[in-house]
Amino acid sequence: MKMRFGNGSRTAQHFVRVWSTNFSRCLLVAAVLASALALTQTFGAKGQNALPTSGVTIVLPPRVMAGHPGTLAVLGADGKLVSGVNVDVGNGQIVTTDRTGRALFDVPTTGDYVLARSSNASAVALVDPAVAASEPSAAVLPPVVSIHDRFWICAASLRGDADSNEVKINGRLALVMAASPICLVALPPLDAKPGPAALSIAAPGVQLSAATVLVSLEFEPPKPALKPNEKGQLELTVQGSDWKLRVAVQNETPDVLKFVRGDLQEITTSGRSPNVAAIQVQAITSGNFSFEARLVQNPDPSSAERYLRAAAALAPNDLRREISKLASRLARHPRDAEKVRIELNRLTPVAGADDFRTLLDAARAAL
Repeated sequence: MKMRFGNGSRTAQHFVRVWSTNFSRCLLVAAVLASALALTQTFGAKGQNALPTSGVTIVLPPRVMAGHPGTLAVLGADGKLVSGVNVDVGNGQIVTTDRTGRALFDVPTTGDYVLARSSNASAVALVDPAVAASEPSAAVLPPVVSIHDRFWICAASLRGDADSNEVKINGRLALVMAASPICLVALPPLDAKPGPAALSIAAPGVQLSAATVLVSLEFEPPKPALKPNEKGQLELTVQGSDWKLRVAVQNETPDVLKFVRGDLQEITTSGRSPNVAAIQVQAITSGNFSFEARLVQNPDPSSAERYLRAAAALAPNDLRREISKLASRLARHPRDAEKVRIELNRLTPVAGADDFRTLLDAARAAL
């Protein structure tokens, strides 16, 4: 979820305001935001900058199956699904997103991961061995999901073609963005409300049910608006749950607004009503500012270990041994996930913008 502040008004808007159970009418809906909430507040600046239009984000299912098809999606900088984008998925395979912003690709029969690249963006998914079709298993998904963000669902006997899977939340159709025979990535419907949610997942021959909790992350900017060099705080309120939640926040405009405790930080909500947290900030200059906020899910040490072992093979010589040791530590002591994540945060500034960095970021995200 991306937050943007400017012009002293507070808005919440979706770039697409229509939804349809008929995907042929979903071509406009395919412009759905993964980061649909925008808030605005300015430090003495006039006018409002348009959202950036350069750069893309590639969305893959967290796990794919060797030798089977999968579906990926591409989001623009404004959060909309984008058609006509070429994505290199390795092994000489380049696919182009269709008018829904998605593309089918073939997962290779060998290798531990698929790495998709386009322009200055990349994403990675773990490759599981091909298995014969089995009885549908229970669906697994995060216990808490943001109504404004995509989320994953994993289960047996799904389909790699996203259109062959249907996900409903409280009876309302969700958008399946990326897919494989073992995992999906979906986006809640635009009219989703915070609170307990019942899910149904359907594919040919498969009908599953699951439950989660939908939450909305609402931020309030400093009041009154800060002047340059003044300090204040951004206040986060969670609607839909009184659980303690971890939220990762990345400052995208530190030259306008500084996060006092670091421009990449994790905050924990109070876990009571109201369910709140705060970020200490300092205004640097007049202008608009933006940041990204995402729920931090429960750690997945097994996936993180696999990403780290893949990263070790690509690591610079002076880091290879250290990365391998972190992978082995997760294998032996999964409960050390938090300590390993701290070590990865320390290593991240050292890594460059290449495949090694992509794998390292994926390992950190899994923790």
